[in-house]
Amino acid sequence: MTVRDLIHSRQQVFSLSPEATVLDAARYLRDKQIRAAGICDEQGKLVGIVSQSDIADKVAAENKCPAWVRVSEIMSTDLSTVSPETPLEECLQIMESRGVFHLPVLDALSGFQGLISAKDLLKVIASDSKSRADMLESYVFPRWA
Repeated sequence: MTVRDLIHSRQQVFSLSPEATVLDAARYLRDKQIRAAGICDEQGKLVGIVSQSDIADKVAAENKCPAWVRVSEIMSTDLSTVSPETPLEECLQIMESRGVFHLPVLDALSGFQGLISAKDLLKVIASDSKSRADMLESYVFPRWA
């Protein structure tokens, strides 16, 4: 399974401007019920990611005013990215080795396609494991009519 399989049905790509305030970002994340969003410049190019942990660690924990801090000041910019063709197993390895919970998806032609999260991957893995367990159960314990 690839990243494309995971994101193909998504209706929206969540992103903010680098000039947005942290207060705006926090409200956006809350309203959209997401934990992170891409930060895109005026041309739509991905320049960073802001997450709930960025807000907590770099603003709240430092007692800074979220209305006065710009997203560009706290966003993560050292990004590991994946393409729509990247296998999900590789995404999990990247997340584990880099200690990140979100990966931006970049397409060579259309640019930023959104983020995939560790939660997205866990849902797929759990679903796949359940399917395998169900298949094994039906093999070991066949139901005879």
